[in-house]
Amino acid sequence: MRTSVVVTVLNEAASLPALLDSLAAQTRPADEVVVCDGGSEDGTVALLTAETRFPLRLIRRPGANISQGRNAAIAAAQGEIIAVTDAGVRLDPRWLERITAPFADADVLAVAGFFLPDPQTVFEVAMGATVLPERREIVPARFLPSSRSVAFRKTVWEAVGGYPEWLDYCEDLIFDFRVLETVGRFHFAPEAIVHFRPRSSLRAFFVQYYRYARGDGKADLWRLRHAIRYLTYLLAGPLVGLAGALVNPWWWSLYLLALPGMFWPGWRRLAHQWDALTPAQRVQAAAWVPLIRITGDVAKMIGYPVGLWWRLKHRAGAL
Repeated sequence: MRTSVVVTVLNEAASLPALLDSLAAQTRPADEVVVCDGGSEDGTVALLTAETRFPLRLIRRPGANISQGRNAAIAAAQGEIIAVTDAGVRLDPRWLERITAPFADADVLAVAGFFLPDPQTVFEVAMGATVLPERREIVPARFLPSSRSVAFRKTVWEAVGGYPEWLDYCEDLIFDFRVLETVGRFHFAPEAIVHFRPRSSLRAFFVQYYRYARGDGKADLWRLRHAIRYLTYLLAGPLVGLAGALVNPWWWSLYLLALPGMFWPGWRRLAHQWDALTPAQRVQAAAWVPLIRITGDVAKMIGYPVGLWWRLKHRAGAL
């Protein structure tokens, strides 16, 4: 089966060498790599045009969003199997081999790979532990893959109408839902691993999660999750504080019961990932977890209504 790897890029000169090196090191080489550039102004295009270790085709679509870029690259791809990843990642040497192997079964139409944090600082270790699930947490039948690590037959992409070009973030979730509705669940290949570097600062993380939540609002995703978040921060939290101040200070003990539950998943994952950290760095990383969690929640609460407002104004285009 001819396989095409598809990537979209925009000003990725700093991160691109790691991706290109990992593509060149694949145990199962791609028959072609199709890259869509959205209008890079750094050295991205020069790096791509200089690549000679594997067949690479560059498509330039200045101003295209990630969905438009992916669709353009997939439309140009000649492979029966499309394997999608992103700039800013490093592929395990056996990633392509493992994410395409299930297609030997003609009944397999789409495959979900997995991704692991690839931190370079103490903050990034804490970030990865706070926001990225571990393999043991995944329920394969319900897993919705990120387009950092996913593969499907090109006929599936055609059947679902491609990635939603009206959506700039959370586009891979809408694509996943369309696949589920059209051809059924993804085959889970947990050993098809992509190494993903978490955001390196709270500011960058805030912007990322603001955009994710704005995408949720545009796409009308996760209503209940967002409602629970607003109720927790804007209603339940203040009411407990008020009850402690006006009725009985024992009400404040509810904070001691609830807050560890919010942060425990991050601390638990961190304990599995901090072997390379010194004791002082472990304390530092553990202290980052609550701040990262709260920052992400605030970013989501700000971004979601912005997306909902967009949806109301563009309802015809979003449906």
